[in-house]
Amino acid sequence: MATKNYPTFLQRATAIIIILFWGLILTGCQTVETKTVADSNSVYQEKAAHSPDGIGKFYMGREIAQVMGHQGAGWLERSSREIEERPSLVVQALDLKSTDIVADIGAGTGYFSFRISPLVPEGKVLAVDIQPEMLDIINFLNKEKGITNVEPVLASVTDPNLTKESIDIALMVDAYHEFSYPKEVMEKVVRAIKPNGRVILVEYRGENPFVAIKRLHKMTQNQVRKEMSVVGLQWVETKRILPQQHIIVFKKVGV
Repeated sequence: MATKNYPTFLQRATAIIIILFWGLILTGCQTVETKTVADSNSVYQEKAAHSPDGIGKFYMGREIAQVMGHQGAGWLERSSREIEERPSLVVQALDLKSTDIVADIGAGTGYFSFRISPLVPEGKVLAVDIQPEMLDIINFLNKEKGITNVEPVLASVTDPNLTKESIDIALMVDAYHEFSYPKEVMEKVVRAIKPNGRVILVEYRGENPFVAIKRLHKMTQNQVRKEMSVVGLQWVETKRILPQQHIIVFKKVGV
C-alpha cells in the first residue's frame, strides 16, 4: 500500500503564512472599495491602483489620461497624420461659416487652428491650451505665416478662459480625455457657446480594440454622450467618416 505524504510542520506553517498574507491583501482591497463607494457622491474618485497612462483620477467610471506635454509637439505635426487620421475630413465636417468663431480647445501646436483659419476670414479661431509652450509655438507660427485671426488663449485645468456666449463652435480633437477637471471645463464651454452653437469632440474609437492607441486615450461614443449629458449638452449626431476616430456633435439642451 502506498504511503501518504503528510505535510511537514514547516509546510503547514508556510501555508498558514500565505493564507494570512492573502487575507490581508483582500482586506486592503475591500477597504479601498469601501472608500470608493463612500466617496461615490463626489464628482471624482482617486485610486492608488491605476493605469500608468492615467492620473489615478476617475470620472463617471473612466480613468483620466495623462496630458501629452509640449515635448510631443512633433508628433502632432507629423507628415503622416493626413494619411493616418484624415484631419482634412474633420475640418470639412465642421460645416463652417465665414463668420464663425471657433474655440480649438486643447489646440496644442495649432494643427487644426491653422487649417480652420482661412475658412473663417470674417471670424476667428481661439487656440486654447493650458501649456504656455504650446501657445509660444502658435504665436511663432502666426508671425511666420502672417495669420491674424488665430488668437492664443491660455487656459487653466478648470477654465478654458472663454467669455459667455462668445463662440459658435467648441472643437476638441483628441483632447477631452486628458482634461483633469472635465466637468468644470465643460460647464464653462457650454456657457461660452452661443445659442445654436455646437460642441464637437473627435476621439479615437474606444469600441475598437484594433485602433492602435493606448486604452485611456480612446473613448467610446456611449461614454462621451454620458459625460456630455450631465453638463447640459444634447447629442446631435456621430459622424463615422474617419479611419480611427469618431466625430461626435452636441448642442445645448433646449436650443
